[in-house]
Amino acid sequence: MKILIIENEIYLAQSIATKLGELGHMCEMCTSTKDAIKSNNYDVVLLSTNINGQDFHPVIETFKKSIVILMVSYISNDTVSKPLAAGAKDYILKPFMIEELVRKIDHYQDYERLKKRNLAYETYLEHTFAAVSQDYNHKEIELPVYISSSFQKYADAFAFNHASTKNQPIHFVSLSNPKAMNEIESASLNSIIYVVDYQTIKKTDKKAFCDLIANKQVIVASTENIDDVDYNVITIKSENNIFDQGDILPIEDYVKFIVLNYQHKFPDTELSKKLGISRKSLWEKRKKYDIVKKK
Repeated sequence: MKILIIENEIYLAQSIATKLGELGHMCEMCTSTKDAIKSNNYDVVLLSTNINGQDFHPVIETFKKSIVILMVSYISNDTVSKPLAAGAKDYILKPFMIEELVRKIDHYQDYERLKKRNLAYETYLEHTFAAVSQDYNHKEIELPVYISSSFQKYADAFAFNHASTKNQPIHFVSLSNPKAMNEIESASLNSIIYVVDYQTIKKTDKKAFCDLIANKQVIVASTENIDDVDYNVITIKSENNIFDQGDILPIEDYVKFIVLNYQHKFPDTELSKKLGISRKSLWEKRKKYDIVKKK
């Protein structure tokens, strides 16, 4: 990383730069805030607040896209509280161990990376669900709730929009995972648990599953009709056919969709014939996707 050290104690600045340089960072130094704001191309700015008679706010404003860490000799409203309120990320009290400074730098670098990644995911999901999102008053919907939709993306849009409306994190669980029940049981009560592949669960396990999600914030999605639960069931029907959504499904996704939604309508001989594969291949597909054959 490229690091700017703003410190009027030259020996201290050189010591910090040397130690950070040994860890692979590129460091530059300056002794005044006026010199510091001539450039803003730095990942991290280490700003000493004991430079007498200089205003720190222009520095924080100039480097608002960087990680600004205050180096303070004492804690006060002027040295810590005001700069943090202006946009600095954190502070470290002099004298300090270089390892503690590196830990803070790494922490905020990870934070900024995750924030950018999360923004990218949110933008992608918003774009992905734009064509399938439907209007629901999520504030009045009480969980647990079951979502029945032949098109998985409709259920996904409902779950993520609900979590966004409630401003809560979402915990994704697939019932095709052998450890799904344990994962649901141990999930945080402060998150919304989104469970998919309900259509794959065995009839003998359904009661235990319903008991497990009682009093939890759970959204359960199925690509088949749901008529065997006591909880609220929302059926989402697409206005258009699944293949009219602007999506071209990969062959594997197409086969999985057909098997999940039509295996109870056709015997294996006819289903495999319609898919253009052998019965052995159909069996292998079920095993690959953890699809339970309907009796």
